[in-house]
Amino acid sequence: MNRRTFFKTTGALGLSAGLPLSAHEAITPGFPNYNPKIKRVIHLCMAGGISQFESFENKPLLKEMDGKEIPASMTKGKQLAQLQGQKLKAFGGRFEFNKHGKSGLEISDKFPNIAKHADKLCIINSMHTDQINHDPAHTVFNTGTILPGRPSMGSWINYAVGSETNDLPGYVVLVSSGGGQGQPLSSRQWSNGFLPGKTQGVQFNSKGDAVHYVNSPKGVSLDHQSRIIANIAKLNQHLRTKRNDPAIETRIAQYELALKMQTSVPKLTDFSKESKATIDMYGCKPGDGSYASNCLMARKLAENGVRFIQLYHRGWDHHNNINGAFPNAAKLTDQATAALISDLDQRGMLEDTLIIFGGEFGRTPMAQGTGRDHHMSAFSHVVLGGGIKGGITYGKTDEFGYEVVEKPVHVRDMHATILHLLGIDHHRLSVKFQGLDSKLTGVHKAKVIKEILT
Repeated sequence: MNRRTFFKTTGALGLSAGLPLSAHEAITPGFPNYNPKIKRVIHLCMAGGISQFESFENKPLLKEMDGKEIPASMTKGKQLAQLQGQKLKAFGGRFEFNKHGKSGLEISDKFPNIAKHADKLCIINSMHTDQINHDPAHTVFNTGTILPGRPSMGSWINYAVGSETNDLPGYVVLVSSGGGQGQPLSSRQWSNGFLPGKTQGVQFNSKGDAVHYVNSPKGVSLDHQSRIIANIAKLNQHLRTKRNDPAIETRIAQYELALKMQTSVPKLTDFSKESKATIDMYGCKPGDGSYASNCLMARKLAENGVRFIQLYHRGWDHHNNINGAFPNAAKLTDQATAALISDLDQRGMLEDTLIIFGGEFGRTPMAQGTGRDHHMSAFSHVVLGGGIKGGITYGKTDEFGYEVVEKPVHVRDMHATILHLLGIDHHRLSVKFQGLDSKLTGVHKAKVIKEILT
């Protein structure tokens, strides 16, 4: 029970009404469970399903077999997306892989800038998920289940340990596109589900004002707005004495945060103090709507205490023309991702930030014309930052890259590991919903990937 609930249920309403709503009040009793290794998470989601064979998993035999039929036994009884009933031919990686850093990690030549950070990277080649189509796979990656209406991982994190800031949402989402077919994204991917509304993700615009109506109307000062909100809060607090409705608390918090954001967001989106060297490093014009601009904004959000930051780049659904489209998508994301890593590192923030880079699933080792189909049984993710061993690969797939053969990592294992790094025991983070103890990792045997941790 948090302080406000205690005061409300014990009748100390006068004192309760006078308490300020702070970011740390969102912390749930009992969390964190132990000393966290990180303060924040930046999830770089390559929406559409980035191909592992053109990015982080080199498969020489697949190249040797290019154009030849693959063994029927490999796919017999397995779920395929759009290749059902078709002749399945091997489709070798289209680009060269080279070894990088002291660790000798193999990375595609389409990611030359990310490759410079090879000794910081942990490449997981044994990821797998439950869903083979985009929206359901995004839902599993964000909420741990295909069931609608469940909280996203960012909301779970904000529910458990709160935000470091009072002036910005604890969970912010930015979206960009380009480089290939862009699948639509639903805002329910960053929903709070059955958790309090103040834990939900807030989508910032990539162009123009980061938030609609962030500026006051003409003739209305912030002082005037502040007085209005204070009076509305009094009315809501009066209503709260009559009703035990969590939505009232959420409404009060949203009004207060909205007012604070009218001051904090313009400062956040002011890039005039960024050096030319920094902007050139990211390769963007700040506020141009690009992934690169969003990466620069992600660094500023992290600096300002936002707990969970998601950047979606829609452009990786390469069912055809992967030779041409993949390099375009990689060019839009490689430099900026590497710049974000460098920027955080030189500011001393990488050591307490977890960065995740990857898609909702991978692509098939079989050809679909000049591209690849969806693949859920094996794909790659890159993780780095606080608490993560650098310069390693984890997990292994068969020689074709079709199935995981060593150290499988389910999406829910990734969730358990993220929570662990934030000091949260995923077994203990639960909320009663529809009579059940609901968790981000569900009832499944999710595990923390301890071998990749320092």
